[in-house]
Amino acid sequence: MVATSKKSKNVCFVGIDLGTSRSVVSTSNGTCEWVESYVGWPKDFVARKMLGKNVLIGSEALEHRHSLHLSRPLANGVFKDGTEQDSKAVKELVAHLLELSGAEEGDQIHIAVGVPAEALKINKKAIKDTVGAYADSLIVVSEPFSVAYGLGALDNTLIIDIGAGTVDFCIMHGTVPNDEDQRSLTTAGDYIDEQLLDLLQEAHPESKFSLNMVRNFKEEHGFVGNAKKKVMVKVPVDGKFTSINIGNELKIACESILPPIVETIIGLISGFDPEFQERIRQNIILAGGGSQLEGLEEYLTDAMKNFESCKFRCIEDPLCAGAMGAMELVTDMPEELLEALGNEESPR
Repeated sequence: MVATSKKSKNVCFVGIDLGTSRSVVSTSNGTCEWVESYVGWPKDFVARKMLGKNVLIGSEALEHRHSLHLSRPLANGVFKDGTEQDSKAVKELVAHLLELSGAEEGDQIHIAVGVPAEALKINKKAIKDTVGAYADSLIVVSEPFSVAYGLGALDNTLIIDIGAGTVDFCIMHGTVPNDEDQRSLTTAGDYIDEQLLDLLQEAHPESKFSLNMVRNFKEEHGFVGNAKKKVMVKVPVDGKFTSINIGNELKIACESILPPIVETIIGLISGFDPEFQERIRQNIILAGGGSQLEGLEEYLTDAMKNFESCKFRCIEDPLCAGAMGAMELVTDMPEELLEALGNEESPR
């Protein structure tokens, strides 16, 4: 690859956050777009005629899921193994994100992809093979690192990224984090949805629930700690919509992921340089969609009192923070390193 000056008008820097539930793209031209991480193909010729498309992506695929072979290819934060459909789905998803990015034909495209920490360990080559086909240079980093970079929280900080497939932890200490600085849990947003579905089916056997329905309940009403009001939702009972209170079940489901989070926080901080542990405790940042659970900061602050006093804060834009941080990271990268990455990854 021939090195291209960052001052060139034909360079586009792209940050992508490949998430289990939602994927986001941010570019140096000011774009930040997101899409549900679903891809689907018509089941038969009737579905093809009705839909008028060969492939559907995002909320459109989810809306028409009964007419599609539907794929959610990023399970538990990593690429699903083996199936040709899931491999095709990731490629379609990445291509769609790059269409949304606003990059123009002929642009030099430099991409940083943020993925869960476990995906970085397990699927790094697969990610490079999939995304690298669209890039002149490519780096793959953990999502909490990309969040930290975008926030400028690069030293004495613990980032906790609560996503759908994983909860990812990363201690930042003024350099690129290594494996020892990071952890992943698979009890995350999807786990809450599964617990909530089971609890509601047990408490209201006369009602009908779907996983997508309870996911929407969680995203609209999710909370931990003390409920401030009843959580009333409408569900079908014998074909007729009836209002029920799901507050107790929602509280139990949302709080089910918190004990492992507390345990991991304690383990990471305890294993860090003892002279800097207090600084880390006072600078814990909550990111990802799960950080929006009402009462989360207060719950974790109280839960950590038996360990040591800790200070938590939620970021303002949990949806775009990872992609924007990844975009800033690849933008700031020295040109000679971008050139080396381009040669290493066999650019398009």
